[in-house]
Amino acid sequence: MSRYTGPSWKQSRRLGISLSETGKELSRRPYAPGQHGPNSRNKSSEYGLQLTEKQKLRHMYGLNERQFRNLFVRASKIKEGKHGANFMVLLERRLDNVVYRLGLATTRRQARQLVNHGHITVDGKRVDIPSYEVEVGQVISVREKSQNLDIIKDAIEATKGRLAFVSFDADKLEGSLTRYPEREELSQDIDESFVVEYYNQKL
Repeated sequence: MSRYTGPSWKQSRRLGISLSETGKELSRRPYAPGQHGPNSRNKSSEYGLQLTEKQKLRHMYGLNERQFRNLFVRASKIKEGKHGANFMVLLERRLDNVVYRLGLATTRRQARQLVNHGHITVDGKRVDIPSYEVEVGQVISVREKSQNLDIIKDAIEATKGRLAFVSFDADKLEGSLTRYPEREELSQDIDESFVVEYYNQKL
């Protein structure tokens, strides 16, 4: 299954979750899109609930199905901690996500474009792979030639706060992952245990 490239707000409403984690998508119309959205009856089976939670998490981080499943399998090989929480930490360590968490982009989709177009460096070297796995302490910077991009300036101005596991220097336009995130710091709208149950039946 390919990566979803349609309207993110419509996808948020369909899944019933703010994929940007800002709540803006659901603030005006907190129901599914379409003619019957406000009055739709949604009684899901156990499998349906598992599938929905998997789709929520996959669309939140913007991965295609193959990338998502492969990362889930990697998380299963981590001996310490819970499988679901380890999976979410691996998702958070993706370069495009860290760029988003630093406030260099307003959405993960926008952060992925910045990485793909070569605007981001890791420890001084340009990295254009969104799935690059960031280690604690690595310095994520904006290339010198890209520091005047309006899209980056606007994103920084719009950022009201950052999570505790990242640090950012607005003057240097650089930041880092100071530690791995705790599960409690990540989206509480996701029940990762359903994702684990879904893939345990598939793998």
